[in-house]
Amino acid sequence: MKKKFAIIGAGIAGLTLANFIKKNSEHDFMLYEKQESLSLDEGYGIQLSTNSVNILNLIGFSKINNDKIFHPKGVDFYNIQNKKICDLDLMQFNTNKIQYTTLQRSTLIEFLKDDVYTQHLRFGKKIKEVSELKGKVLIKFDDNTNDLVDIVVAADGIFSNTRTFFEKKKNEPKFKKAIAIRTILKSKSELNIDEEKISLMMGKNCHIVIYPLNKNKELNLVSIIRDKKYNPDNLKPLVDKIISQNPNLEKIFNGDLKSWPLYFTPQILPSSNSKVFYIGDAFNGFLPTLAQGAGQSIESAYELFNLFKEDKADVQNTYFKERSKRAKIVRKRSNLNFFAFHFSSSIMQAIRNFLIKFLVKRRSFIDSYLGRVYKN
Repeated sequence: MKKKFAIIGAGIAGLTLANFIKKNSEHDFMLYEKQESLSLDEGYGIQLSTNSVNILNLIGFSKINNDKIFHPKGVDFYNIQNKKICDLDLMQFNTNKIQYTTLQRSTLIEFLKDDVYTQHLRFGKKIKEVSELKGKVLIKFDDNTNDLVDIVVAADGIFSNTRTFFEKKKNEPKFKKAIAIRTILKSKSELNIDEEKISLMMGKNCHIVIYPLNKNKELNLVSIIRDKKYNPDNLKPLVDKIISQNPNLEKIFNGDLKSWPLYFTPQILPSSNSKVFYIGDAFNGFLPTLAQGAGQSIESAYELFNLFKEDKADVQNTYFKERSKRAKIVRKRSNLNFFAFHFSSSIMQAIRNFLIKFLVKRRSFIDSYLGRVYKN
């Protein structure tokens, strides 16, 4: 049965769902974004493992400009002194058409927006009121426009405004007492790393990830530092926590630094309305330590689309059951990585490094720990 969707939020999750509806169904939809435009500036980097690339290829991602993306060969593990511990081969998860990919978030947004931008995307739309009318959902926006739809899909992030209109039980995101700092490196800044791989440096209460974004040799740097307070106007105390462990790293923090506090969703809660669905971070917010934020946004959009395409009965319960199962796997590994990357004890660091070196060469472990995520 043909339905009309209101997709709230034009990020990766919302745009992915919009593309699948437009290209592979007869359903109607409109994508609503509270901002006045899409952010298409330089932007930060994202990693897409094979689970998400496989899905994106169904809507033409394989045709994207190859100069704007990169396929890292693997992950090199280092201690904070830049001494290599071991490496992980990412190519074992690849096929000829499906490869682990890194790129700027703006590059993916640009790709996803192309087929929905003009007819199906409305900016400056913030929900003011919702109600039910004749078995449908009436959404009123604060610019005095409205839409009457069969299905509402919230794709408006971890601090989802849509949830506040439909859910009585709160699920407020919690601060992880950690801060992320990002910058773009034009070169490896004399670091002894392989620019064709993802470099992970682990230190006391912090870690750094550096990876290539494109064929122009631009590198994305993200550092996660544990701290109880967040002051975006004074990042020096955070950077000093890293430099005090390795003064040679000072150069990589001389550029334009962006920062944000890390939040996570404490619970995975079902929708209380059979006509309202949550995808991406609005469903569950992950820590970035498994690099699955974008991937899970893409997966959740695709899962929901397929249920409606196949006209499944009891879509709400089926979606929540399957998405929850998947989210719990990713969340568990993300939390474990966050814990292991930041050991402060030198003894625990030595034990961790030994275990990583041992485990990355064990195919059974890699298939269990990463394969269940990457090969979905």
